[in-house]
Amino acid sequence: MPSPLDGRKFWIAGIGGAGMSAYALLARAWGAEVRGWDRTPTAYLEQLAGIDVEISDDPPPPPEGWEAFVSTAFVERVRGKTRAALLGELVSLRDSIVVAGAHGKTTTSAMIAFCLEESGRDPAWLIGADVPQLGGNAGTGEGWLVVEGDESDRTIAALRPRIAVVTNVDLDHHATFGSRAEVAELFESWLANVPAVVNGEELPPYDGPLAIAGRHNRRNAASALAALELAGMDRDEAAGVLAEFRGAARRLEHRGRVRDAEVYDDYAHHPAEIAATLEALKNGGRLLVLFQPHLYSRTRHLAAELAVALATADVVAVTDVYPAREQPVEGVTGKLVVDALSDLRPGMPVAWTPSVDEGARFLAGQIRAGDRVVTIGAGDVDRAAEALLETLG
Repeated sequence: MPSPLDGRKFWIAGIGGAGMSAYALLARAWGAEVRGWDRTPTAYLEQLAGIDVEISDDPPPPPEGWEAFVSTAFVERVRGKTRAALLGELVSLRDSIVVAGAHGKTTTSAMIAFCLEESGRDPAWLIGADVPQLGGNAGTGEGWLVVEGDESDRTIAALRPRIAVVTNVDLDHHATFGSRAEVAELFESWLANVPAVVNGEELPPYDGPLAIAGRHNRRNAASALAALELAGMDRDEAAGVLAEFRGAARRLEHRGRVRDAEVYDDYAHHPAEIAATLEALKNGGRLLVLFQPHLYSRTRHLAAELAVALATADVVAVTDVYPAREQPVEGVTGKLVVDALSDLRPGMPVAWTPSVDEGARFLAGQIRAGDRVVTIGAGDVDRAAEALLETLG
């Protein structure tokens, strides 16, 4: 049988991103010829051996006769079809499970793919983070296609899976949505076109054995098991496999031990996610946090809520905003969070450390035996964990 994309030529702008790199890998496995461009090298490009990737500050024009697909980060610089169009086509070519929601979709989709893979069902998967037990963020098996969906740019509206999972509904992308009700409306409209639906907010937390901590992960597990049952997997079989799942990169990831303190890293960037991460890490000792706010729009709207979530820690340093796809907004910096936290917890050790390196140095001077240290944020704050281990090790 011919591959479903035989004869197609895809040129991908932003091919080094977590999502687009995965789409590129699967598109090539399904027969397309793939090339691409990105502004900087990324770790995700290592899995794209054999794909021609150009790295340059400015995007080149797409090759003549090739279909151009453009990452959300570069839509204002490059003409072409959206990433939603590419993902929508991939989802349409296979029986698919799409996991969406404000929080937990990476872990939940990884759980589903892991259970299918370990039980011999040969899935394909497209997940927005590296999953060590799966060997990466993309797989090209012949079974179910498991996809981490995204509402940040309304991508999920273009997806037509057989099974949809919504882990939860929350307002996380203030540049796209004006209210939580608007997010809920998007999900409701999308789910109307899906044959089978899992609503994670209606499920009790899973109470079986799990190798990863946190009540939020028990909710993720409940959603994953419900989806696997809809896909035809026996629940007891799925639960037995799920007990061996050890998580995705940057999700409560243990990075090492230094001076009798444990160092973790987490992708949390919304107040609800930060609160869940800190709750999972509490063990009776001190909890030290380096937080990097993500996006000016989110920081402007949620500075007070971010401070409330961080207030459960014992020592906090906050860096400046990681801009990602946004342009700076006058008066919006990480110091908004610092000021709100200082008002909320007078006397608490709180530091305004605009750079990640400054934050790492501050925490290095605070660490004591028995502490737990966590770097939190969706930008590049994770490099501080490695810096702490190298500096103090």
